[in-house]
Amino acid sequence: MAIAAFYEGERRIRQGECEPRPPAADEVQLRVSHCGICGTDLHIFHGAMDARVQMPLVMGHEMSGTVHTLGAGVDEFAPGDRVVVMPLAACYNCPACAAGHSHICHNLDFLGIDTPGAFQSYWTVPANTLHRVPASLSLQHGALIEPLAVACHDVRLANVQAGDQVVVLGGGPIGMLVALVAQQAGADVIVSEINPYRVDLARQLGFEAINPREADLLAAVLRRTGGAGADIVFEVSGSQAGADVMTELLRTRGLAVVVAIFAQPPKLDLFRFFWRELRLQGVRVYESQDFATAIDLAASGALPLDELITDIRPLNALQSVFQDMEKGGRVMKILLEV
Repeated sequence: MAIAAFYEGERRIRQGECEPRPPAADEVQLRVSHCGICGTDLHIFHGAMDARVQMPLVMGHEMSGTVHTLGAGVDEFAPGDRVVVMPLAACYNCPACAAGHSHICHNLDFLGIDTPGAFQSYWTVPANTLHRVPASLSLQHGALIEPLAVACHDVRLANVQAGDQVVVLGGGPIGMLVALVAQQAGADVIVSEINPYRVDLARQLGFEAINPREADLLAAVLRRTGGAGADIVFEVSGSQAGADVMTELLRTRGLAVVVAIFAQPPKLDLFRFFWRELRLQGVRVYESQDFATAIDLAASGALPLDELITDIRPLNALQSVFQDMEKGGRVMKILLEV
């Protein structure tokens, strides 16, 4: 029996039977193993994207699984192959696609938001979204590849170099992964986070972690950098407080990298940008090379991925998982075992 978890609006999740969609030409049907729950899924659950999604919606895009059935014309995969999905479907006709930036296509469909996602037994996707994962990488860790690819993309576009002084504002799953990937690139990283559990976890992972409600973040950064300021600040909190301190922390000609999706356009100190000749970089999702980097990095064992997984629960626990995420507290990344 195939099952799925359906978002029906008004913070309601219904689990029930579903009819798997057979793969059309150039598509593959996957048997889903594990799927992570991200902040975007929580926004959908809160109703913030009701105008965009079609209900009942099967969410989920941070997944791992195996190839089950091939559509016509697919010969580069075989049943049983272990894979993850880069959940982007571009139009390949817009100016962004024409410029080689299909990951930020003007008409981008995001699988699991604009079309059904991975919170179901079998998921049918375009074959060109698949990336193989090696046998050495567990399918639990495979479900972290998508958010890890976000971090790899962010660090790559920021051109993080060995010896860079980096501050990550926000120590949630993406912020912690950005910190870990920047550290792997040789950067000296400070994590700023207000959740005590996440502050403690960051310290356990070897970072200097500061709760800005309890300590002076700017003073700590200036002390660490001899008064110069950080080379790069990643804003991952999505808060006005983060936007405010982002410019204060940077050295002359430092780089601010906006990772978070802000609910409302924040105020930004453009005078500080003028005065110190600061630079601003937006980063969104990932490209295929970032998925390849994430897979290699995860498979190498260099990252403490087990420490980031708070719990693994069955698909029928999705409603309670969202409720636990709303409370905050001792939560980093929860996976669903589908």
